[in-house]
Amino acid sequence: MDDDYYHFLELVQKRQSVRGFETSPISKEIILRCIEAARLAPSACNSQPWKFIIVDNPELKNQIADCTTTRMIPMNHFTKQAPVHVVVVMEKPNLSSKFGEVIRDKPFTLIDIGIATIQFCLQATSEGIGTCILGWFNEKKVKQLLKIPASKRAVLIIALGYPLSKETRVKRRKMSGEIHNYNEY
Repeated sequence: MDDDYYHFLELVQKRQSVRGFETSPISKEIILRCIEAARLAPSACNSQPWKFIIVDNPELKNQIADCTTTRMIPMNHFTKQAPVHVVVVMEKPNLSSKFGEVIRDKPFTLIDIGIATIQFCLQATSEGIGTCILGWFNEKKVKQLLKIPASKRAVLIIALGYPLSKETRVKRRKMSGEIHNYNEY
């Protein structure tokens, strides 16, 4: 087996949603390497329909964390522990990509954002940084706090920090034979 292939699979196995963070700061160099990994992600028609807002100001970061939970549904309570949040904003796709979305009825922009986000998270994992990708949050309030234009969508938040536990949990996933076939459904 090729060493690079093995190392990549090892990295993918190690990446997990972290819900317990140390409060240690993360260097700007590490964050910028994660941004670089996201920047290099492929996208439909090279549209690159994303912007990443790095929130490392503690007060603002805690306000963003407050947007990820409610009293009625107290999920994501761990987000205040993370020293950095990265808000992923959906930018308008280029004309070719938008045309393809309409003609093929596929959300290329969201697919592209997902690819860029996981590349960000895999780079973070390779740096020893834990991540948790959040889609459950008060988008209106996040947009207000970060001065995101009304015409834009804040689609994801990545909580980022050194994990409290270095242990990689066992992943519960479908077996390989359950998710693939050759040549037909």
